[in-house]
Amino acid sequence: MESTRQTSVPASGVSPPSARLRRWIEAARPRTLPLALSPVLAGLFLAMAQSGQLAFFTALATLLAAAGIQIGTNLHNDAADFERGTDTADRLGPPRAAAQGWFSATQVKRAAHLVFLTSFLLGLLLVLRGGWPIFALGVAAIASGYAYTSGPKPIAYGPYGELFVLAFFGVAAVGGTYYLQTLNLSLQALVLGSALGLPAAAVLLLNNYRDFETDRIAGRRTLCHLLGRPTARLVYALLLLSPIPLLMLGGLRMQGWPLLLALPLAALLIRQLWRSEGRALNQLLARTGQYQLALTLLLGLGLLLDAW
Repeated sequence: MESTRQTSVPASGVSPPSARLRRWIEAARPRTLPLALSPVLAGLFLAMAQSGQLAFFTALATLLAAAGIQIGTNLHNDAADFERGTDTADRLGPPRAAAQGWFSATQVKRAAHLVFLTSFLLGLLLVLRGGWPIFALGVAAIASGYAYTSGPKPIAYGPYGELFVLAFFGVAAVGGTYYLQTLNLSLQALVLGSALGLPAAAVLLLNNYRDFETDRIAGRRTLCHLLGRPTARLVYALLLLSPIPLLMLGGLRMQGWPLLLALPLAALLIRQLWRSEGRALNQLLARTGQYQLALTLLLGLGLLLDAW
């Protein structure tokens, strides 16, 4: 959960360096990083299980590039939503840097550009190993990060956001990571990517569920608005539960039983959604992201047990 406590500013109106650093860290929204890192870890687990090898520096560059794209998207989203007037005093989510006046929208956008540029440069190193398919995938991921809340038809303002998340935080992230390690692309990697993209999509669905009314006023028409809140709750449950049978029956060579340990976790999250509303959903958002990470770690355990 991201704290709503604001750091005090000295009488001079200038924040001390430590306070500015804390605010930049908050603006980057580090609690969202599991969404970017979990599918990369899953791709690494699968590649190691099938090849018995790990290209360490390639793996490290992949993790850093994925984290950078996530942070860049967060920062650009912060500034773009502020400029569109979406982040108002009625916002239920954690505080945003531009809306709180910590930094100007221009400063936040410049930070986003810098982080995206860093990810692009890391991506060029990965191109040396993976070739033009990796270049195309990286450019598409960064372009989507900008398009999420920019342009004439931002992704976040329509009903296709969850599909975008499934594609980039699931299939592309796992498949791209696996390809960089093995220089091949397998059906198992695509199945794994699809499975892990579902709880990532659940995070966005839940975010839009929480902001249902404020998004409607701001002109957003997300999947939640298309479905309505009762149906959105059912879809959330489906997105959490579906990865378990998909992974167990998707042709992955692994011990599937560890994944069953995720069932009670999913049940708790689904139950909490039925009983929560407003700002109480912020905690559920964080736990949904952690659920995706838990699935990834249980997958790794299943792959390790099979190798033994």
